Amino acid sequence: MTAVLEVRRARYALPGRGKGEGGRVLVDDVSFSVRAGETLVLLGRSGSGKTTTLKLINRLLESTNGDILVAGRSTRGMEAHRLRRGIGYVIQDVGLFPHFTVEQNIGLVPRLEGWDAGRIADRARELLSLVGLDPARFAGRRPHELSGGQRQRVGVARALAADPPLLLLDEPFGALDPITRAELQREFRRLEERLGKAMVFVTHDVREGMLLGSRIGLMQDGHVVFLGTPAEFRESSHPECRAFLEAAA
Repeated sequence: MTAVLEVRRARYALPGRGKGEGGRVLVDDVSFSVRAGETLVLLGRSGSGKTTTLKLINRLLESTNGDILVAGRSTRGMEAHRLRRGIGYVIQDVGLFPHFTVEQNIGLVPRLEGWDAGRIADRARELLSLVGLDPARFAGRRPHELSGGQRQRVGVARALAADPPLLLLDEPFGALDPITRAELQREFRRLEERLGKAMVFVTHDVREGMLLGSRIGLMQDGHVVFLGTPAEFRESSHPECRAFLEAAA
């Protein structure tokens, strides 16, 4: 099966201060691929390069070197806005438009893609049901009328609206209380099995990573220092793997 996402030796360095001077390297020589139905968890400490790597994929940051392919095409040759519309993106603070209803927030990308109003409404209601929100109750609400967990569910629905092959999730449950977070983790695990999407999920929580990941990519100082299944992660002798497992014990 062809990979939906291929990251090939990606590197990102901050601009240097002077002519010809290179800046600090945040990500270096990062490579991995993700297939349909697979969730790659990028796990690591704060500052390890997880979110930077995610932003290189949808070109919120431009890689200094290397190449990134989505559905077999190099992202360098794509218009950035077209690339982003074809990738679902879920972040911790959700970023819903406060003056839009839930239905309008979910329908944002389909509307930009020229879908008609009836199709958008049907898709919004379908996705609300998928993420566990009653369309009759929630479609017309605005973000301030939702709890944190409900807003996060809407964020996932919005990312899925145009049926992208690839979903990027940057610590989507990190700001939630422990009980809501655990509930959403279980629901997301069920969604993974139903959707069959290629996903990259960023977290610093090893328990979350082991629960949700088909594979774990452990990052340290801008490098992927381990890449393998959760079972392989548990058995790894790499010091950073052991440190995460001991912290979760």
